[in-house]
Amino acid sequence: MRKEIKASCQKRLNRIEGQVRGLARMMDEERYCIDIVTQISAVRAALRRLEEEVLRDHVAHCVEGAIASGNKTDQREKISELMAVISRSDR
Repeated sequence: MRKEIKASCQKRLNRIEGQVRGLARMMDEERYCIDIVTQISAVRAALRRLEEEVLRDHVAHCVEGAIASGNKTDQREKISELMAVISRSDR
């Protein structure tokens, strides 16, 4: 993972961690259910954005490297991994 992308992802993870801790507090405080569900949706959206950023970097770094290498086996492997993870993320 490229250094600047790693730093950006770490910042996102720290924010997500804070959101999850906030959710735990909301539960402890017995906050209104819809407010809790709204915050759960916000955490899920933040995780999706993080996932997209990591995948974008993977394509730009790992997949592009495999293509540039000319190694057909490596190319197929990287594409297969990418397709598998995209399939799983849609569930």
